[in-house]
Parts: sequence; C-alpha cells; structure tokens
Amino acid sequence: MQLEDYFDFLSADDIRLKGHRIGIDNVLDYYLEGYTPEEIAANLPSLSLEQIHATITYYLHNRADIEAYLSRLVTWREQHYQESVANPSLLLQRLRILKAQRNERQVSA
Repeated sequence: MQLEDYFDFLSADDIRLKGHRIGIDNVLDYYLEGYTPEEIAANLPSLSLEQIHATITYYLHNRADIEAYLSRLVTWREQHYQESVANPSLLLQRLRILKAQRNERQVSA
C-alpha cells in the first residue's frame, strides 16, 4: 500500500482521508498544536491510529507542499467568513431582526 492510498485527492485544495469527510487539515491542525496521535484519535474517533499516522507521515514527507495547502485553506476560510459577514444569509438577517425585537420587548417591560 502506498501512502497516498490513504487519501482522496478531490482537488488541489481538498484532500480527505479515504472513506471519510475529514480532511487532512483536521488531523494536522491537532498535530501542529502538539497533540499526540492518540489524543488526535480521541478527538476524531472515526479515524484509526493508522490513518492518523499516515496523515502525519504524509505531511512530514511533503512538508512544503502541505504547508502551502494549509495556508491556502486558511486564506479561503477567511475570505468566505468575510463574505458571510458582508452578505449575511436571509436566515441570519431574520434571526438578527427577531433578536432585536426580543431585546426591545425586554427593555420596555
């Protein structure tokens, strides 16, 4: 089995563990924060230790590429967050109106 066989390379910016919706970034976020593979497994119980070790090994063998990948993900997430703040969904707008109305009722009571 090749190391790459543990992953689904859906696109240049979407690498997931085979058979899961979990991206390698989820595992690596824990790893880079200093978690042990066993601690990562406790936080991501659907993954085996073998999958976690494979992800860490893949990162260590491809550090520059994976760090660039993780950096692109951070940038993408921040852009989407800023877009959502600037253009909230209709549901979020409605919830904000309801909250403001509830606060007005509490103040006037």
